[in-house]
Amino acid sequence: MKNVRSAFLISCLGLTWLIAAAQPPSGNTSVVGDPGRGTPEILTPPPPRVPAIHGPKIFGVRPGSAVLFSIPATGDRPMWFAAHGLPQGVKLDRLTGLLTGTIKRPGSYRTKIYAHNHLATVERDFTIRVGDDICLTPPMGWNSYNVWGANIDSVRLLSAAKAMVESGLSQHGFTYINIDDGWQGARGGKLHAVQPDPIAFPDIARTTQQIHALGLKVGIYHTPWVTSYGRRVGASSENPDGVWDKSLSGGPRNRKILPHAIGKYHFMKQDAQQFAEWNVDYLKYDWAPVEAPETEEMEAALRSTGRDIVFSLSNNATNSLLNVIGEVRPHANLWRTNHDIDDSWKTVVRNGFDQDAWAPFQGPGHFNDPDMLVVGVVGWGKPHPTRLTPDEQYTHVSLWCLLSAPLILGNNLEQLDDFTKSLLTNDEVLDVDQDSLGKQATMVREEGETRVYAKPLADGSWAVGLFNLGSEATNVRLSWVDLRIRGKQTVRDLWRQKDLGNYNEQFASPVAAHGVRLLRITKSK
Repeated sequence: MKNVRSAFLISCLGLTWLIAAAQPPSGNTSVVGDPGRGTPEILTPPPPRVPAIHGPKIFGVRPGSAVLFSIPATGDRPMWFAAHGLPQGVKLDRLTGLLTGTIKRPGSYRTKIYAHNHLATVERDFTIRVGDDICLTPPMGWNSYNVWGANIDSVRLLSAAKAMVESGLSQHGFTYINIDDGWQGARGGKLHAVQPDPIAFPDIARTTQQIHALGLKVGIYHTPWVTSYGRRVGASSENPDGVWDKSLSGGPRNRKILPHAIGKYHFMKQDAQQFAEWNVDYLKYDWAPVEAPETEEMEAALRSTGRDIVFSLSNNATNSLLNVIGEVRPHANLWRTNHDIDDSWKTVVRNGFDQDAWAPFQGPGHFNDPDMLVVGVVGWGKPHPTRLTPDEQYTHVSLWCLLSAPLILGNNLEQLDDFTKSLLTNDEVLDVDQDSLGKQATMVREEGETRVYAKPLADGSWAVGLFNLGSEATNVRLSWVDLRIRGKQTVRDLWRQKDLGNYNEQFASPVAAHGVRLLRITKSK
């Protein structure tokens, strides 16, 4: 331990120097999307060559459930990992940083994890909490729908998983590879559960195994309706054999009649057991309106499998969930708070701002979900570069991190340009999302078209976004009174990873149209 600690002290000095040396010059850019909109400026500095550990500082698992956590770390490879104080039953692969095993005794296990390369060794505090709650920080990952629509298969899924690793996104905490609607075939198998389309997914268990081998996790899609939005088999039926009789469908899809309705016969338990046998880690459960009975039934089915499966509710097209969220919250890990997003400024504003009514329901294990990120190449089956301007993309990512929202990417990971990658790999920005308090930012100031959103962080500092929703650049002001703090405060620009100085009483900055200034406010020493 003495050798590790001394190496860490040396690396601290080296890390400070390397980050300072690695600051990109003003104007370092990369072309993305429509060149006519201008070349976007990359604000995120490149990661240092010395090791740096990222992602959540806490991980939740239920007693006896499988532990699967990959330590995200940047820096020169090869890299080796170590841990001190791991609970009995958990082991660490020193070459990959993958934690696996099971823990029987409930409790909070405070550990230290280490990453080492030829330049330095670094350490980080890490807590494994064994209890009833999982998903203690918002999930970070990818979903197939916003790029491929319902046209998903095992080849595209594995390609996304490999691209997440090869691009380095997994080194910053992105973990989940989620299948959306379109994977389902007929009901059958030994459990009489929903089975995959045999052409698109000839061996879904094998595909899941291959993704796990990359240190990633797997998500799947389902619905309590007779069929999904894409007219694939659901978890209920009007027939005891679970076959959808199309003759029972008699009207437009938006009416609460078959096939978009809850059937008489339910197969939630069989389907949940099937997902567990495939070693699925995440379930997106999609219907409208989202209500407590269907939520409770599927949660009980998932819990009965003995496998920890993150439970995500979608969608909220009727905006009725807020009326019953108190009943639903104990039974789900996350839930959509608004309509489907697309790559337009209008839907980013609609889904991301004015979410304060949801704030009281959020905390570790239970998160509000304003829908996926729409940066990079998206398209819902017709891929194209996002229509959001660079400033709108900075606003989009900044606001989602302030909200402690799930960061589920909806883009083509195999077409990840430098600018999009910079949006998704700024660890100081991602730390705001992954903060262990799990607080949702709320609006603390509104002046004209400007908004100030703020959230407290676990270390006692504040994360603050200065937003300009208007069509012209303008000054945006933050007062210490807004945060109920006083005295001299250090203001840090999180996108540039640069301290701006010490300020008394307030801070103001020009902000571009549809843009943001993302800050961390810390009591000056």
